[in-house]
Amino acid sequence: MSVSGRQAARRSPRARTEDPWGGVRPFSIKTKLTALVVIAVLITTGLSIVAVHTKTELRFITVFSMIATLLITQFVAHSLTMPLDEMNTVARAISQGDYTRRVRESRRDELGDLAQTINVMADELEAQDRQRKELVANVSHELRTPIAGLRAVLENIVDGVTEADPETMRTALKQTERLGRLVETLLDLSRLDNGVVPLKLRRFEVWPYLSGVLKEANMVASARAGMATGSGSHTRTDVHLHLDVSPPELTAHADPERIHQVVANLIDNAVKHSPPHGRVTVKARRGPQPHSLELEILDEGPGIPRSEWHRVFERFNRGAVTRPHGPGSDGGTGLGLAIARWAVDLHGGRIGVAESERGCRIIVTLPGANSASS
Repeated sequence: MSVSGRQAARRSPRARTEDPWGGVRPFSIKTKLTALVVIAVLITTGLSIVAVHTKTELRFITVFSMIATLLITQFVAHSLTMPLDEMNTVARAISQGDYTRRVRESRRDELGDLAQTINVMADELEAQDRQRKELVANVSHELRTPIAGLRAVLENIVDGVTEADPETMRTALKQTERLGRLVETLLDLSRLDNGVVPLKLRRFEVWPYLSGVLKEANMVASARAGMATGSGSHTRTDVHLHLDVSPPELTAHADPERIHQVVANLIDNAVKHSPPHGRVTVKARRGPQPHSLELEILDEGPGIPRSEWHRVFERFNRGAVTRPHGPGSDGGTGLGLAIARWAVDLHGGRIGVAESERGCRIIVTLPGANSASS
């Protein structure tokens, strides 16, 4: 889903057209039309002077002036309408779903700016179309896997191949749980996208809050360790979770339920990528604003290549490392980090990957009371 270098170079056409000239283009359409009028006047005046000195009849001068002016006008008009015809052709192709067409950007006037704008629009539409196709393909794949497993279990029971014993029903239950979690995460993303998730901001103490999140993560992992759920949530019980809050009386102003989503998904992702008997550290520090909060989640896994940093929080992105997931994980759906990003965005905060000597280090910055409320 990432934008290519050529597309990225077109992101800011103003920087290439206006800035070098301080907002004034020496080859603008207005300048060309002004030059056309001046040239027509000069031609007429020049021919009139020639007529006076050579005693040529005025009618011949008038005819010559009209012919010269028409030729110059035709040349200028052609230079203006030709790129418009090309833009019209490209725009018609884009409207029909062909997002590969582009307009040549060889001009240095308003039409050149328009060409760049059309190309940027085409890049954006092409990227959105690609994301839509990837979304449909990934969702179809994620839904097909648990449905196929559940169908196989039920068919075996109906055909008498297996008995409906607790173990068999537990296998069916784990596939149903996976479907439920996938639908729930998709609904969360839909609500977040549509902005229908209101924030319930309040002040809370960070240490007991995060301590509860970590305990819950350990309890869920232990409960699922008895069976491979395939739910996208980790079943690792060998990874140690460590909490570091400074100062201990640190408080924050945010929506606890949404921050729970952020921390839980980041911990889940860190545990999945941790080596056997690894360590995941959750740090909390006071931010620059009153009641603002800075969270840091650090694991000891293989880390994320810098080239993938910009794709970490994209939907259904599962990384590009050779072995991205530790034992006891099926790799997940690739939605957890996307949900974490949107929950942080709702608060007006920032989330991103930071430099780390080992493993992956993700930093979340939440604004203070005044910024979050606004």
